[in-house]
Amino acid sequence: MQVDDALLTKLEKLSFLKVSDDKREEIKSQLSEIMSFVDNLAELDTDGIDDKFAMSSESTMLREDTPQCESQINDDILKNAPQSGDHFFVVPKIIE
Repeated sequence: MQVDDALLTKLEKLSFLKVSDDKREEIKSQLSEIMSFVDNLAELDTDGIDDKFAMSSESTMLREDTPQCESQINDDILKNAPQSGDHFFVVPKIIE
């Protein structure tokens, strides 16, 4: 997959990031390389592989799920947010 200016502009809008003009070609090249690698994965034949395949037959250790709240940690995290309210992050709507 080739990443062009239109796709990069759309990605900038969706991610709320701005790519400087001098870095655009480098970013497009790197994203194209990543997409080419991912396209290689589509070529793998996985027809005979069980969809529940795992490298180990041992199950994951479980722990008791007990809720806890450290309000100081919450406050420390939220003080770095550009906007917060009622102990939550305030973010702009991004759904198109």
